[in-house]
Amino acid sequence: MGLIPPTPPQKTGMPSEQHVEFQDNRLLIELCGEFDRNIAAIEHALDVQIMRRGNDLALVGDADAQARAAEVLRALYTRLEAGKTIEPGDIEAELRMGPSRQQKGVRDGDQIEMFKSGLIEIKTRKKLVEPRTEAQKAYVRSLFDNELCFGIGPAGTGKTYLAVAVGVNMFIEGHVDKIILSRPAVEAGEKLGYLPGDMKDKVDPYMQPLYDALNDFLPGKQAAKLIEEKRIEIAPLAFMRGRTLSNAFVVLDEAQNATTMQMKMFLTRLGQGSRMVVTGDRTQVDLPRGVGSGLQDAERLLNGIPRISFNYFTAKDVVRHPLVARIIEAYEADG
Repeated sequence: MGLIPPTPPQKTGMPSEQHVEFQDNRLLIELCGEFDRNIAAIEHALDVQIMRRGNDLALVGDADAQARAAEVLRALYTRLEAGKTIEPGDIEAELRMGPSRQQKGVRDGDQIEMFKSGLIEIKTRKKLVEPRTEAQKAYVRSLFDNELCFGIGPAGTGKTYLAVAVGVNMFIEGHVDKIILSRPAVEAGEKLGYLPGDMKDKVDPYMQPLYDALNDFLPGKQAAKLIEEKRIEIAPLAFMRGRTLSNAFVVLDEAQNATTMQMKMFLTRLGQGSRMVVTGDRTQVDLPRGVGSGLQDAERLLNGIPRISFNYFTAKDVVRHPLVARIIEAYEADG
């Protein structure tokens, strides 16, 4: 793999050092990043000092921090050896994943590829998508292994994004015939008034986050063609009534804004050969006062039923700007 095992810390009166040596100097330069920004990010996160001496990186600091930094560096180097790049989010992902990266309970299949590093990759037409926290990894496994999956947690934790990525993957691999993306058309605390245009023009603003996720995984022309052919549908929850959704990957986003009756209606649309994913944030209910959230009722009634999975996220799983996690934590503490 091009790696030489790190030397153990020396027991002396001086601060101990652990050394990690990398044979490929070109990859080492990429590992360090422009102006050593990747190294700086690891130093800041783990409170460890990393000094480069030729092809050797010397780690100075607490023994546990040294070991963790060495593990992160080796994982990132392995990523480079596989021909991938290193983005800030990839460094955050390695830091979040923790020391244990065992692959337990993951079935084999052409839709998902497991590398020795323990990373899961979801193949789409435009990019490879990788879960960046342990909760996201468990969620992706659940999406492949269960016919009905709930993703519950705050904004920015990748609930919908990963669900759509898995849906696109299963579609291009031929496991489902269509993708159906839906969400309740509920205003988020604002009265927008009458919107101009036909029905599509009126509901599209509510559906835009789903279009955004879809366009991340499929080329624009291909996505437009599939939507025109109705092999991909993006529609309000109300449009699901009376249908049986067979051989489809179905995602209900913002499910906290579905009423109890709407949720029951949606869940009972599940047909043969289909998968359903329900995502929502219990702290962002925009329903009128006194109207119960169907997501909360579904969680209460369906928990424990086989082949139905509930997956939970916290502020620690936020993969947007780091400030988003702190904002969520501040509101949770105040609540």
